[in-house]
Amino acid sequence: MTTFTFPWTKAPLSLNYRLHKMQEANIIKRIRGEMAVRGRELPAMGRCRVVLTWVVNDRRRRDEENVVPVLKALCDGLVDAGVVVDDVPAFMVKLMPVIRYSPKAVEPAHFEFDVEEVTQ
Repeated sequence: MTTFTFPWTKAPLSLNYRLHKMQEANIIKRIRGEMAVRGRELPAMGRCRVVLTWVVNDRRRRDEENVVPVLKALCDGLVDAGVVVDDVPAFMVKLMPVIRYSPKAVEPAHFEFDVEEVTQ
């Protein structure tokens, strides 16, 4: 398994954000492009499993599904990097995002994107 870490303390995209479509498109392009560049270190895979974890430093209530747009952009970046053919279920298993609390003294808030090859 490979874990990519992103220093975002707040989700760059959320289902709750009300962004102009061009502003949202620019953020998606940036996330997708960064993952495409970083994903080139991975070998090509027939199928993979991905999970996005948001490490937070407070215990405010958050909904996991609100960061799905970030997961989608990262998955598209893996396809752009040539890691998998497409991000459909036949080639990629996408698990629901996870929100994990960790005290600031232990680790700063950030996002982790785990990519693991699967055989079935």
